[in-house]
Amino acid sequence: MQSKNKRAIVTGGTRGIGKAIVKELASKSCCGVLFSDVAFIYNSCDECAAEIEREVGSLDTKIIGFKADATSLEEAQRTVDAAIEKLGGVDILVNNAGITRDNLLLRMSEKEWDDVINVNLKSVFNYTKAVLKHMVNQRYGRIVNIASVVGLIGNAGQANYAASKSGIIGFSKSIAREVASRNVTVNCVAPGFIETDMTKSLNEKQRELLSQNIPMKRMGKPEDIARVVGFLCSPDADYITGQVIAVDGGMTM
Repeated sequence: MQSKNKRAIVTGGTRGIGKAIVKELASKSCCGVLFSDVAFIYNSCDECAAEIEREVGSLDTKIIGFKADATSLEEAQRTVDAAIEKLGGVDILVNNAGITRDNLLLRMSEKEWDDVINVNLKSVFNYTKAVLKHMVNQRYGRIVNIASVVGLIGNAGQANYAASKSGIIGFSKSIAREVASRNVTVNCVAPGFIETDMTKSLNEKQRELLSQNIPMKRMGKPEDIARVVGFLCSPDADYITGQVIAVDGGMTM
């Protein structure tokens, strides 16, 4: 494979961690590899998508947004096919789409459970299945799935979220075993508490309580996650597969 001009697809690419990943893959030379073309998938906020295309795109870089429901296998296949047509192929998939619907289990509705499982976990199945044949046939692929430390240690009030993220980890390890001989790697990044829209709603007292459980005593930034994703997609990580890298300020050490 060429060491530059990779073609990447990123789900949930308009905000927070997803937006930082799109920027990282599109605009930075990481470990000698320039990921110049990125298709990102989003489900809302057309203005956000247009802003990313303007902000990150250049004469040398294709940045293309596709609006889709990531919980639908049919729409995942449609957007992957469209991205491959526009970019000329696919080398990298980052599954980042995710939501929270927090509640104690005694109060959690079936819809709150189903929504989180479908967006966070089923979308990973949908997009991985949609790209895998292409990667296997070309004998090259890098898949990075965004899990969470909550999927490793659990969290009260987030049984649905923890289940979805633990599911991503088990799924990733299984697929890594299935495709390793075809030079396709599958890894997870498990963020801790990161400064995103999901955490901005916390009040000062809640933020202080969270910080007490983080050895580094602060939340991370979306760019902290994006840089690790970039590493896992680079030649320096060619011999790494089936792994979970926690980027959490030491929470799970």
